[in-house]
Order: sequence, then C-alpha cells, then structure tokens
Amino acid sequence: MQYINLGSSGLKVSRLALGMMSYGEKTWRPWVLEEKDSLPFVQRALELGVNFFDTADMYSLGASERILGRALKTFGASPDRVVIATKVCSPMSDDPNDRGLSRKHIMQSIDRSLERLGRDYVDLYLMHRADPATPIEETLLAFADLIRAGKILYYGASTMPAWQFARLVYTADRLGAPRPASMQPYYNIVYREEEREMIPFCRAEGIGVTPYSPIARGFVTGERPPETFGETLRAKTDTHMRGLYYKSADYAVVERITA
Repeated sequence: MQYINLGSSGLKVSRLALGMMSYGEKTWRPWVLEEKDSLPFVQRALELGVNFFDTADMYSLGASERILGRALKTFGASPDRVVIATKVCSPMSDDPNDRGLSRKHIMQSIDRSLERLGRDYVDLYLMHRADPATPIEETLLAFADLIRAGKILYYGASTMPAWQFARLVYTADRLGAPRPASMQPYYNIVYREEEREMIPFCRAEGIGVTPYSPIARGFVTGERPPETFGETLRAKTDTHMRGLYYKSADYAVVERITA
C-alpha cells in the first residue's frame, strides 16, 4: 500500500480508502450489508494496509459509524494507526435543527458520531453538502472550535461547485480560521466535470482530493446491460443510479475502458 499526505497537511493516508456507505442496516437501503457481512471487508482492508476509512452520520442513520467503530476494535486497529473520516449536514430526524451546518447541529452531531465510533476524536470531519440556510462564517467558526477542542483534527467538504468551495476556502482565510484539508467530489471516468475547475483549484491550493463513487456505483465494470440495469441487488434497487448513468454516451465510455 502507498501512503501520501492528505493535501498539504501532515496527515498520511493510504491511497485507497474504504468507503462505509455500503455497511449498515437494510432498513435504510436494501443493498446495504449488515454488520456480520460487513466485517470481512473491514478486516481485508486492514490486512492490505488501508488506514483510511470514510463514513458519515447519515449512512444507515448512524449504524455505519457504529459498525466501523466496533470492527476496528474487533480487529485490533489502534485509533493512532487509522484515519477516520465522517460527515455532517444530512437530515438525521424530522427535527428542523437536526440537519444542516448550523453551529447547533455541528456541535451535537460530532458528539453523537464520536459516541457511535467509540473514539475521542475524528481525524477528518466533512461538510457532507453545502447548507445555503447557514452563513458559511458560522460553519467555519464551529469547525475551528472543534479543532481547538480536540474533537476533530482536520475538516473538509464534499459535493459542491468549485466557486462555492473557493468561497469557503477564502472565507476561512479572512476569518483566520483553519483551511479545509480536503474536498470529496463526485468523480469517475464517466463523470469528469471536476477536472474543469475543482481539481485544478485543489491542486493550486494544496487541498487533498478524495473522490467518491470512483467506479460509478459499479457501472464502469461493464456488468450493467441497458435492458436489466445489472444483476446485483444494488443495480436492481438503486433508482438514483439510473438517473446518473445508462445513457448511450456512458456505455461508449465503458466499452472503451473495457477494451
């Protein structure tokens, strides 16, 4: 396994991370693997030298975080030897304050995530989405306070336009607050829009890039025929995926990389 710095930070992460969205409870999504079936994947990742695990509070409404925390303990992975990323923003209940990037929600959410993970701190805390209802200054100062409190070591963002992320970075500079260490964009060989602005911006500013959906939910494997959408449970039930792919141009890309 290769290890690299996350952007210009001193944090060393494995080039491959294990995304934990697929592990949790089937009551959240039918294709999710429950805890017993999830453990072999975490174990194999550790055996191969993966030290970077990416989860979120909204994955199975907290179950993914609990499974990851217990699995790392089961396999003897010391908190000092792994890097855990989790996220905040998505709705966790019907409570209007139990969502978004307000100071109130961030402060409540980190404590809940730490309890589920069984840890004293999170290595990387991500804004899962932008929150247009909250001033970015409020969000950035809340993250800065979490760093000072030792509850998170670094923070980052995910899934927003490049102009919005640039505004976030330069607002942090104006406030004298820590800059984000990473950006997690939606990026794969079928969807390459991030190559226009986001990735060049992150390179120029020394910000790490941790793409999600790198194999396009399995679409790039060439096992997604247009007639049936594929044989896996996720291919059959993930209706969101069908809106992202399955166009003729997408199949042309898959044919080329398969060849």
